[in-house]
Formats: sequence, C-alpha cells, structure tokens
Amino acid sequence: MSRVCQITGKRFMVGNNVSHSKRRTKRRFDVNLFKKRFFLVEEERWIDLRVSASGLRMINKVGLLAALKSAQEKGYITKF
Repeated sequence: MSRVCQITGKRFMVGNNVSHSKRRTKRRFDVNLFKKRFFLVEEERWIDLRVSASGLRMINKVGLLAALKSAQEKGYITKF
C-alpha cells in the first residue's frame, strides 16, 4: 500500500538535498501519515484509515462522514 492519505489524497513530494557546496541530489519528502481507527456512528462500526495530519484536522472540522463522502467523490477511497 502506498503512502497516500485516504482523506486528502496527499502524496510524497520530490525535492533536493543541498550540501554545503551547493551540490544537489534528489530526495523524497514523505507525508505525515497515521494509521487511525475511527468509529462511524451512523453505521455503528469501526473503520481503519491512513490519514495525514491535515486529514485529521479536516475530519475534526467537517466530521467523519462528510470527510469520507468528499474523499469518495474525489476518488481517494472506493468504499468505507
């Protein structure tokens, strides 16, 4: 499973390591992901998600069901 947030769709970014002599080599900036369990009250069951820190803030702001529906519309998750 790739390191992608299931709520926001965030993926890694590519950048450069820059040494003291300004020599550049490629590197990856990974997403701040967490494996979290959420209780879906409407269906009375637990779900497991890989969520970024900004995805957690989005769930706290709009609610779990609304965040899952928007992620499903955007194609980040197929079912929940």
